[in-house]
Formats: sequence, structure tokens, C-alpha cells
Amino acid sequence: MRRVDGKRGGVLLLALLASVAWAGPTRAQGWPSWADDAFGRGRMELRRDFDGGRRAEPRRDLEPGSSAAAGGDVRDGGGRPEIAPVAPATVAFEHDFPANSIVIDTGARALYYVLPDKRAYRYAISVGREGFNWTGTEKISRKQAWPDWYPPAEMRERDPKLPEKMTGGVKNPLGAMALYLGDTLYRIHGTNDVKSIGQAQSSGCFRMLNAAVLHLAAQAEIGTAVTVVASLPARQEIGRAPAPPAAGGQAQPASAAPSPPPTTSPAATAEPLPDYRSLRNFALERR
Repeated sequence: MRRVDGKRGGVLLLALLASVAWAGPTRAQGWPSWADDAFGRGRMELRRDFDGGRRAEPRRDLEPGSSAAAGGDVRDGGGRPEIAPVAPATVAFEHDFPANSIVIDTGARALYYVLPDKRAYRYAISVGREGFNWTGTEKISRKQAWPDWYPPAEMRERDPKLPEKMTGGVKNPLGAMALYLGDTLYRIHGTNDVKSIGQAQSSGCFRMLNAAVLHLAAQAEIGTAVTVVASLPARQEIGRAPAPPAAGGQAQPASAAPSPPPTTSPAATAEPLPDYRSLRNFALERR
């Protein structure tokens, strides 16, 4: 019989103990935790199903391919409280954009969700600062509550204090909801900086109050068109009615300036009334 050295025998003994323990009442509890330390665990978590098969599940806390997945700077975004959506005011919207679409006026710092009958929800937003603003048309490709934040490499170069990843939460600058625009890096999202709303401070994304972006997300579906413009065209003024015909029977041209009102000759200047002393002297002389 071949001799088994101590190291190999120890491994076989551990494997035997693991099979015996798993075959007992602990089978339903899955792979024992001490076995992870004994045999190691890769980047994929192996889990046994009740039918005895195995399936690999990616770790959900890390985005595949990110530098954070390799053990970079990952920071906690804080808690995720319940936030009730708040509807903004509805305003007149006399523009030719289809209903159920989004229009962003960067000059006015306003986002409109177009409603039927020439009305729209109007939300206050923050836009890209100088050099980071843009215009164009995209579609909402994804919606994510309390999204994780992965600052791009160029952003971290500008600000080395930024993490490689921050989990979703109240500390996260993406806020309670993010609407992703196409396959770009731009989003319509909440914020943890209320004072930035109405300002040009972002890197191209559009910030909203958390309660407002939750309301918008409830209206806008995946595939909703988003049009970003520098400014909306001014409303057309209602034309004035033509002037009535003049006394001679000819109508006065609409472009003609209205004639000034006729002037009247000034009335004769009245003599000033005498003062009290003059009246007294006049009365004494008549006595």
C-alpha cells in the first residue's frame, strides 16, 4: 500500500469531513462557511441549490470590469430613506414637442415633461457648467433607484479625492433615482446638494430634487425621448385686429402709427386770487 504524506492526507481528511457534514442536516444550509477558508473562494460565489446542482452568481456589490472590483476605493453612500414623490406645477407649453416626452431648457434651468393639451410639468434643475453643457436628443435607457456612482477616470484626475465607487445612499451625489440617457455617461438624477438646483454646476448631467426626480421617474418610461436645447423659442404674440375704417371710407394701415389725440387751445390764464391781507385792506377802504 502506498503511503500518503501528511499534507495530502490532511486535505483528504478535510474533504471527507466536508462531504459527511454536508450530507447531514446541514445540507439545506448550503456550503459551510469554514470550507471557504479551507479551500478558498474566487471572485464568483458558488452556491448549491436544493437539487444538488451548482450555479455561479456574480457579486452584486461590484460592477464587472471596474477598478473598484479589483479592490479599489469603495465608499459607503449612507442610508436609503423612503422619499415621497412630489409633483411640480403644471404650466402652459406652447411648443411642438410630443406628449409624454421630456424637454430640457438649459438656459432656463428647467425640465419639462410634456402633457396633452399644450401643458407640461415644469421641474427646476441644475445643468452643466461652462464647457460641460450640451444639446441633442437621447432616450431613457434605464432607471435605477439609489444608484451606485462610478466617477470616470478623467473626473478623478480633476479631483483625486473622489472614490472609485460609492454605493447608493443619501451621501451619493446621484441621489434617490437616476434616469440614464442612451449609452452616454449623462443622467437625469437626484442630488444631495439642494443648493445646486437652478445653477450650472454639473459635469453634463441634470440634477433634480430627490422628490422631484422620483415623480418624473413615475411618469417617464424606458424609451422616453429627451430633447436638450439651449433655449426654447419665444412664444408668438397674438396679432392685433386691424384698425376701423377712417371717416373717408379708407381703412387705416395696420402698420401706421396711431395719430396723437387732438390738442385743445389753452384756457385763458385766470388772475391770481388776492391774499388775506389784500382782502382786509380792500374791506377797510370800502368802509
